[in-house]
Amino acid sequence: LLIFWGGGRGGREAFDSACAPALLPQSMAAPALSTPFQPYVYQSPQAALTPFQILGGEAQIVQVMLKPQERIAARPGSMCYMSASIQLENVLPPDNGGGGVWQWFFGKNITTTLFTNTGDQDGYVGIGAPSLARILPIDLATCGGEVICQSDAFLCSVNDVTVTPTVMRRGFLMHKLIGQGLAFLAAGGSIVQKNLAHGEVIMVDAGCMVAMTSSVDLQIKYGGSVKRTLFGGDGLFTAHLTGPGVVFIQSLPFHRLAQRIARAVTSPSVREPRLLAQIAFFFFVVYVMVVSSLLLTDI
Repeated sequence: LLIFWGGGRGGREAFDSACAPALLPQSMAAPALSTPFQPYVYQSPQAALTPFQILGGEAQIVQVMLKPQERIAARPGSMCYMSASIQLENVLPPDNGGGGVWQWFFGKNITTTLFTNTGDQDGYVGIGAPSLARILPIDLATCGGEVICQSDAFLCSVNDVTVTPTVMRRGFLMHKLIGQGLAFLAAGGSIVQKNLAHGEVIMVDAGCMVAMTSSVDLQIKYGGSVKRTLFGGDGLFTAHLTGPGVVFIQSLPFHRLAQRIARAVTSPSVREPRLLAQIAFFFFVVYVMVVSSLLLTDI
């Protein structure tokens, strides 16, 4: 259960997430010199309360409040800041079902970082998105206890969440989140939630799919001809998702952003005068060499 804490508006307001993201309004950004600020409170099935806040518009940060001896699990290298009472350690998940080998094969981290509040007062941890991404909190208890997400989407988790790597069809590496806790996922661009009815089918670019409930049937198929992929800019694979269930879609996956940046760096504008001068000089040199070789051959 995700509860909105009034924070100056008076009272509480609980809302049924139903796997829906708890998006923080821009007006609720933390004011200066007020860290930490608690606009949301997560209540676990054991009735434990964990306040958290999502900061920023792009490249967001989730700040989680930890009581003494409480801990959260996060992906390695995601910590931005933490209070002095927080201790961290890297551990190897014991119940990965052999998925760690696949993670190592695909160049992924096979460890998890645990942040534990060892002090006698409340502490906090700030976990940042790895790129220009928004943070999506999902309560697994309202999603049937199991969610499947992209391998790079998982950011951190609170309470009972087990991350298990799994290889889908066509060799796609995914993460299966199992438990009754709260998981935070990173998604690029805008986030769209689709509630699929029984038998309803939606086709999504394989890179744009962030997460889905386990009740959704996933079929990875070729998106079309190689010609359209090479010259049209579309993805090679398309995910065919069949309901019932909930699907979360991102508008700008990281690999698409990286491709656009790479194209901008490696492909200078043809309108640049310096580039046009270099091309003209090159053809002039080639012309002189060809003409000189013909004259020398005639002589």
